[in-house]
Amino acid sequence: MPRFDFNAPRMFVRASLSAGAEVALDRGQANYLVNVLRLRDGDEILVFNGRDGEWRAKLVMPSRRSQRLDVVVETRPQPPTPDLHYLFAPLKQARLDYMVEKAVEMGVGRLRPVLTQHGQVMRINRERMEANAIEAAEQCGILSIPAIDEPATLTALLDGWESEGGRRIIFCDEGEDGSDPAKTLAGLTPGPLAVLVGPEGGFSAAERERLRGLPLVTVISLGPRILRADTAAVAALTLVQATLGDWKAAPSS
Repeated sequence: MPRFDFNAPRMFVRASLSAGAEVALDRGQANYLVNVLRLRDGDEILVFNGRDGEWRAKLVMPSRRSQRLDVVVETRPQPPTPDLHYLFAPLKQARLDYMVEKAVEMGVGRLRPVLTQHGQVMRINRERMEANAIEAAEQCGILSIPAIDEPATLTALLDGWESEGGRRIIFCDEGEDGSDPAKTLAGLTPGPLAVLVGPEGGFSAAERERLRGLPLVTVISLGPRILRADTAAVAALTLVQATLGDWKAAPSS
């Protein structure tokens, strides 16, 4: 039995959701529902806002130029935001779009751009990143939208890491030997995690040395081949979720 309805249209909205609430639609949302999906007055969709769970809502069209959603009933409660951070060097736009989508699908709760010495991109479009995150959540039945930080230098990030409450960094180092990453991760004590993947040009020697010297950093290899940064994101997050994350079956009571 599916945990959620795969067939019903889903839409992210910013309004608060509760039984009986009315949600105003902007022009883009109304156009999508009426002209793209070809919904009619009284048709139902699923809506979520990243805070109040998922709800079934009815499209109401008092006139051709006026549309709204009437919230009917909750279909799924809001789950806790995933406590997995993804630290990454900004990428060129198409690859960044892909990476954001996959990170959302893989259960990342916070996206944290990191500026490194060999990075080729210094700026990000947070609105575009959020739009890609929302689209991935809509398509995959995900109810949480990850927070998206402003870019920070790797130096500043590491200088303030003690304030992260003991969060361990899984450092994906292209210079690491071929030790088994799954075995390395399986040996860690469960706790808050961040996955760090560098730029296309790799980390500098000084950055690698500093990371390797920090007690809250665990270094892993992603295999014998050099991966593109967006591919490395999927590989690293798969390893972490399979060994330490929410892919593991909950212990029986």
